[in-house]
Amino acid sequence: MTAAAAEADGSADRSAAGTDDCADPAAPRRRDAARSRELLIRAAVELFAERGFARTTTREIGERAGVDASLIARYFGGKTQLYLATLQVELGDEVPADLLEEERLRSLLVRLARRGPGPSFQAAVLPEDNTEVQQAGRAYLHERMVRPLHDRFVAEQVDRPGLRAELAVAAFTGIVLARSSGAFEDLAAADPEELLPLLRSLLAATRPA
Repeated sequence: MTAAAAEADGSADRSAAGTDDCADPAAPRRRDAARSRELLIRAAVELFAERGFARTTTREIGERAGVDASLIARYFGGKTQLYLATLQVELGDEVPADLLEEERLRSLLVRLARRGPGPSFQAAVLPEDNTEVQQAGRAYLHERMVRPLHDRFVAEQVDRPGLRAELAVAAFTGIVLARSSGAFEDLAAADPEELLPLLRSLLAATRPA
């Protein structure tokens, strides 16, 4: 092999190696973006639950997530869209069990005791103003709480299934909000396991014997 050929061959090898090393230069950036989105959604879920939507700032979300808060606008469009994204993540594709199922009720009580009620529960009692966030919160409540109970009551051929399902969810929502407000000391102090059988009895009253 001549010197020129060897040099050309070596250049080709180096070029191929460089191609392998940087096969997709955008891949790390995509991974970083996905990680940042995940961190922002996780931080937003926590802060919205702790402080509510209105009192949570994008700066606080960024600080909790450990990323630049300006990425909220880049990845989601703004705080409202980020909140809607958190609802979609929590919603998932699977329809949950209804509130009359013991494990479903227990998991909700434990989760809400740990992080408090989020904007979805607040939306159930706020005056109608047709904001995107409030409407999304109400839609979440109906999808995750009302619909499973409604479907159970329809299957059991219960009279007024929609009304009974909404009544049960309204009672649960009121208890959750009252429990977090501190207005009722015994209710706020009750352990979820202590509250579970009492709440089950209350919700079961919406279903005819």
